[in-house]
Amino acid sequence: MDPRDTAVLLPPPPATDPEHGFFDCAEESAHYAFSVQLLLTQYASLVPWQAEGVAELGSGDARAIAHVVRAVPGLRVHGTDISPTSVEKARQTIGGLGVSDRYGVKLGDFFTWADSPAGRDVSTVIANPPYIPAPDGDIRMPELWGGWYGNDLVLRLLKAGFDHLLVALPSYSDPAATLATAADLGYQVANFLAMGLEFGAYSREPKVARHIAEITADGHGWSGGDSYVVAVALLTRSPELPRDRATELLRALQLSV
Repeated sequence: MDPRDTAVLLPPPPATDPEHGFFDCAEESAHYAFSVQLLLTQYASLVPWQAEGVAELGSGDARAIAHVVRAVPGLRVHGTDISPTSVEKARQTIGGLGVSDRYGVKLGDFFTWADSPAGRDVSTVIANPPYIPAPDGDIRMPELWGGWYGNDLVLRLLKAGFDHLLVALPSYSDPAATLATAADLGYQVANFLAMGLEFGAYSREPKVARHIAEITADGHGWSGGDSYVVAVALLTRSPELPRDRATELLRALQLSV
């Protein structure tokens, strides 16, 4: 195997500004990519990605998942993004890594695609959705706004009807409410990988940092002043799952249970 074919060692991203519309956090991207790779391969008997492929909500520049596709034989990904600039960049990234036969990104709304016949043929979604909590979207990078508590998009994804979700859940975006909704909809936590991170440029923005402090003080998540935890979790509605790890996930996110 080519030693570069690992989702852990992503190459350094090119220098970008928020105005270019690309999220840039090397540590989080590497953690997300490695987590997706490990959870898909470890739970291949539970999640039918080898037969169906997976769908992706918000491909961005595709750096993280393109390396996962290259590292995992047989993995096919249908990505969707609403940004023309992101789609163009994603296609360049995918082509450069030689995985365009197994990873495609289309311009459009994910949820519109999900309601189409093609969307109903896939039962697994991967997503690192926008999760910055703020009173409104007037923030440094509006594309990262996740609503008041930061979990608007993941809640919408939970209600979209897919059987298996691989999603990033940050500790400061009301993960307890997210997991409670997931449980109500029949999901259990198969497993997860958690990582501590320092606030980046987007979380440190004064408006955002104040809001995070307020909502976590009110019990809607956790932050350590200028740090937080993000977990990539596999949520599934499979009746074959032997154990629900929701409690362990909440503890890993520094929440009382």
